[in-house]
Amino acid sequence: MIKLEAALLAIATFAAALLSSAFVHAEPPAMPTVPAGRQSDIKFYSPSGEFVTGEAAFKAAPDAAMVLWVAGNQFFAMDDVIHGFQKASPGVSVALITLPPGMVVDAIKANGWIFDDATYAGRPDLYASVSLGHLLSLHKDGLMDDYMTYMHNELVLMVAKGNPKNIKSIDDLVRPDVLTSLPNPLNEGIMQFYFRRVLEQHGLWQKISAGKECSGCATTANNWFTAVHHRETPARILAGQSDVGVVWKTEALEALHEGYAVEIVPLPADQSMVNEVFYAMGPLIQPRHPKQAEAFIRFLQSPDGQDAYARHGFVRAKSDELSLRPIVKQP
Repeated sequence: MIKLEAALLAIATFAAALLSSAFVHAEPPAMPTVPAGRQSDIKFYSPSGEFVTGEAAFKAAPDAAMVLWVAGNQFFAMDDVIHGFQKASPGVSVALITLPPGMVVDAIKANGWIFDDATYAGRPDLYASVSLGHLLSLHKDGLMDDYMTYMHNELVLMVAKGNPKNIKSIDDLVRPDVLTSLPNPLNEGIMQFYFRRVLEQHGLWQKISAGKECSGCATTANNWFTAVHHRETPARILAGQSDVGVVWKTEALEALHEGYAVEIVPLPADQSMVNEVFYAMGPLIQPRHPKQAEAFIRFLQSPDGQDAYARHGFVRAKSDELSLRPIVKQP
């Protein structure tokens, strides 16, 4: 009996050692790769407000006084936002990334990015998404505790100028003569947390996705799931590759501002999610630049910070939303 107990103890000790070794040497999540052609989504702003992009921005990022990674659908507003912040906080350089929020979460967990086959390690001081869901994921992993709502938005359909296919509602997305460009359900928050729900509620999700969940891919002969929807959808519509796409209203307004030959088809409130969409931002636990992160939060809470976004069509946050609070799952 004693020999059996000794043998069992030896086996248990060996198994524990294996488990411990596996834990110690467990591989971290794979760093995501910045999609091709997205150099402009990686920026480094010098204290003067001038910026570089792509490889130069990644190489300068370690010297930044603040690092900010946000959902990419804000890319067109960020020059105004960063310049406004630098005016309020002179002498601060900023490293910025604007890519799909789920991709950014993966980079935070993996502690960096792959860009042009090179690895760039690091995490931001602040992260922002179009939903609390991404922040909850970071909270679960012990990377973020607090957040605040800093603005709002809504969904619209984007079509070619003149609306040649006479698209009026989401039901037209499954017409056999309509080609669609829709955000992917893997890492684009607009689909992950909002439009997929709308499609499912109206019995359209399976018809469009054909059971596929992928990025930069065709799910049917008529539908394309984008990798970076706010860049791809307007381009696909202008190229005649797609007839319609779902985008944030601010993205459609920016496309019109840039002179693109597109139009907006508004959606009813239950489909536009206008009463539900909010943008959430929070500091990572123990950020490298806590004072600058706090200064940026204060800037967003100020009229100047809110105006910097509102000028691009975003809806200002209410005063009671502009304060940090614990990350908890909403009922």
